[in-house]
Amino acid sequence: MKYMIVLLLALFSTLSMAQETAPFTPDQEKQIENLIHTALFNDPASPRIGAKHPKLTLVNFTDYNCPYCKQLDPMLEKIVQKYPDVAVIIKPLPFKGESSVLAARIALTTWRDHPQQFLSLHEKLMQKRGYHTDGSIKQAQQKAGTTPVTLDEKSMDTIRTNLQLARLVGVQGTPATIIGDELIPGAVPWNTLEEVVKEKLAAANGG
Repeated sequence: MKYMIVLLLALFSTLSMAQETAPFTPDQEKQIENLIHTALFNDPASPRIGAKHPKLTLVNFTDYNCPYCKQLDPMLEKIVQKYPDVAVIIKPLPFKGESSVLAARIALTTWRDHPQQFLSLHEKLMQKRGYHTDGSIKQAQQKAGTTPVTLDEKSMDTIRTNLQLARLVGVQGTPATIIGDELIPGAVPWNTLEEVVKEKLAAANGG
């Protein structure tokens, strides 16, 4: 995971400098695309729900203290229930205080150590109105029936990776969801979300 962070930091620095120097070669552009794609879709530290072998994968940048994320999250779960060829990757992006970071770390560590327990905890964390406290996070763990976890630096590594990745793909706040080749900011209405998913899923199926 630290290797991924180093690569993304180097890439972010290189892209910044490239604005003042010569453009990338086609080979360099391809390497950059591959690195970003791997970080988005193939990072085992990022929780995922839905299809095990999806035809379409959404990437959702989210925050457990974000009210708009809490509006969007049930719709994402509804998408994977309604469309069995769709998966959603969840990338916590804790912008809103220390409790946001703590909730993200506990969720990520639960995914790593007890992945089958993640979704229940994720749902309970998202159901909290307002900002979390240490107490509300513990209460969410208890309600979800999750096994207690010990936090270590790996969860922070994942958060740092998510922060760098968000900058690289143009995320400016949460929620933000990548669907196919589109970045959808904010908590869009259900009809809008479903239409984009249907369009991208049809394209993935060759339609």
